[in-house]
Amino acid sequence: MIERLSPPGVAAPRGPYSPAVRAGDFIYVSGQVPVDPLTNQTVLGDIQQETRQVLHNITRILEGCGASRADVVKCQVYLSDVKDFAAMNEVYTEFFGDAKPARTTIGVAALPLPGAKVEIDAIAYKPR
Repeated sequence: MIERLSPPGVAAPRGPYSPAVRAGDFIYVSGQVPVDPLTNQTVLGDIQQETRQVLHNITRILEGCGASRADVVKCQVYLSDVKDFAAMNEVYTEFFGDAKPARTTIGVAALPLPGAKVEIDAIAYKPR
């Protein structure tokens, strides 16, 4: 069974997609950019501030789907400047601690949110 999920308290999608999709025991979280879910406004700043906002958004979505960061098995990180890798990684490490998911980090020319420095998506495994 596939469920398209939009938990309460998450930022409104900025396109034709679901914030999350549950397929069996997996939860796929759409790429998150630095948007404050309470105001639906962008939160542009340094890479650490943006990464923190993005990971808070992912956490909110996961919790709204009955999962947590500890359930994340894979992330993809998109950086508009690969020079920001170390600073992004510091915040990423704070969030995931010892529950280190598999990860791919990709440098991109630009992100869909003008001026944003980072976008992250996640896949979590949470049996029902």
